[in-house]
Amino acid sequence: MTGGSRVPALPPVGIGTAPFGRLYTPVSARTVAATLEAARAAGIGYLDTAPGYGDGLSEERIGRHLAASGTRPVISTKVGTVVDALPPLDLGDPDAVTMEPGRVHRGWSVADVRRSVADSLARLRVDAVDVALLHDPETHEDEAATTAYEALRQLRVEGVIGAIGVGCNHVDVATRFVERLDLDYVLIAGRYTLLDHSALDDLLPRALDRGTRIIAAGVFNTGILASGQPGDRFHYRPAPDHIRERVGRLVELCDRHGVELGAAAAQFPSGHPAVASTVVGMRSPDEVLANVEALRRPIPATFWDELRERALLPATAPVPRVAPLMSGGLP
Repeated sequence: MTGGSRVPALPPVGIGTAPFGRLYTPVSARTVAATLEAARAAGIGYLDTAPGYGDGLSEERIGRHLAASGTRPVISTKVGTVVDALPPLDLGDPDAVTMEPGRVHRGWSVADVRRSVADSLARLRVDAVDVALLHDPETHEDEAATTAYEALRQLRVEGVIGAIGVGCNHVDVATRFVERLDLDYVLIAGRYTLLDHSALDDLLPRALDRGTRIIAAGVFNTGILASGQPGDRFHYRPAPDHIRERVGRLVELCDRHGVELGAAAAQFPSGHPAVASTVVGMRSPDEVLANVEALRRPIPATFWDELRERALLPATAPVPRVAPLMSGGLP
């Protein structure tokens, strides 16, 4: 295991900041600042970002807020996307919501990795980041696992990053990286949720064996588990019939036990011993408050038991016994 005791420990919950970079719909700079302030006030001390989130826009907005507020949360960012030209930023207009995309390229060379990290530090206005993740490396696995990984190892020696990992939504890719490399973290998006358990049998046990900690992201499967509405997205696309039917069964069971579907979805991944942190995308102060409440709300053991009985969860899936934010010392 790389890093040993030097590896930064992650808070149990973090904010996924892809919405700050125009994911689905634009968000104004003022709303981003208010969202980050609401998260700070609620005690959420971890932000996950990437250069690819709005071609640097998410990182730029986070950095501006951190500089103004004087706060320093735990930060993870990613390499694999290099921003060649920024879009027009909303520096002078806190209500701006429309920005043209910039120009980017995918790159895994030493020069690309070092430039990506240096640019991220400049946008974030920090001297180092806690975690750097190889971002969606499936099309360049060998180069990412050799050249880019070694570049990150050197940056860690230099004190520029604290931990190394992989972030993707392909279980087979993530598992191969865990087996091949000494990784501190793997961020797996949308593959350990109430609807998608594909990380359970191979990735999570292998991560436990190797001492690699899991960051569970995409816990709402891009929307449908947040709302329970069959018309919402599943893995970024309209939900297929079998997913719509399964969501209907989950909603019915939630109603019977007095549990909100969003609370169950947000809390489920934390039950697995390999999971160190759960990352939830948030785009407004109201979403921060709603998600914090969901992550604090007690869920009865009988609910999880019935999920298993009705084959809505695998019998081998560990379930949370305490809400992730119940013991975190949050206000």
